[in-house]
Amino acid sequence: MTLLSVENLSAGYGKAEVLHGVSLSVAERQIVAIVGPNGAGKTTLMHATMGLLPRTGLVSFMDRSAGDAGWMVRHGVVLVPETRALFTDMSVEENLQLGAFARYRQGARDLPESMAEVFEIFPRLAERRRQSAGTLSGGERQMLALGRALMGKPKLLLLDEPSLGLAPKIVADIFRVIGTMRDRGISILLVEQNARAALQMADYGYVLEMGRVALHGSCAILAEDDRVIETYLGRKRHA
Repeated sequence: MTLLSVENLSAGYGKAEVLHGVSLSVAERQIVAIVGPNGAGKTTLMHATMGLLPRTGLVSFMDRSAGDAGWMVRHGVVLVPETRALFTDMSVEENLQLGAFARYRQGARDLPESMAEVFEIFPRLAERRRQSAGTLSGGERQMLALGRALMGKPKLLLLDEPSLGLAPKIVADIFRVIGTMRDRGISILLVEQNARAALQMADYGYVLEMGRVALHGSCAILAEDDRVIETYLGRKRHA
């Protein structure tokens, strides 16, 4: 079943249009990767899909026409931005509680159980639950951003550059968790500068260039495409 459908999406900032007629879809229990060079419009795509930017075209979630960011959150879509957007003066535990705020307003009272699940996935956060988010390392901040998103019990996660600025070992840990999220039934739309890691992890991929979809297909096929190999994977196919 298609969970998210984006059709002919155009968006930008003021009069500057960044995206030009982008279409994509994400199915249930699927990881879809968006790769492309800096300035291609990847983050703009995430923000426009989430309803944080004015847009034209059609965005549908679970066969309903999607509204603004508040509508998306209420219906189970959560964005983890490139900046992490943590409340650095608040504790790890308080940041996690905020991730469940929309659900709490809708009557959910399972916050302790949800937090226990997050701590099971990220034991390091349990060790630092009383620390302020501003004292965490870069990898721990990304763990907290992901954990806060999970507190919202999302059906779909939009992950914008989750590996940005992290050491290779932490990147491997983060991608392992992303795989665990899919195993738990969460669909993921992943924007990632590390094209190799993204294509290894995802089921389907889109290559975004200058605000348009240049290529798309299963990641296994994209990873063997000459243009993708030379431009995004940093190697040349041997003759």
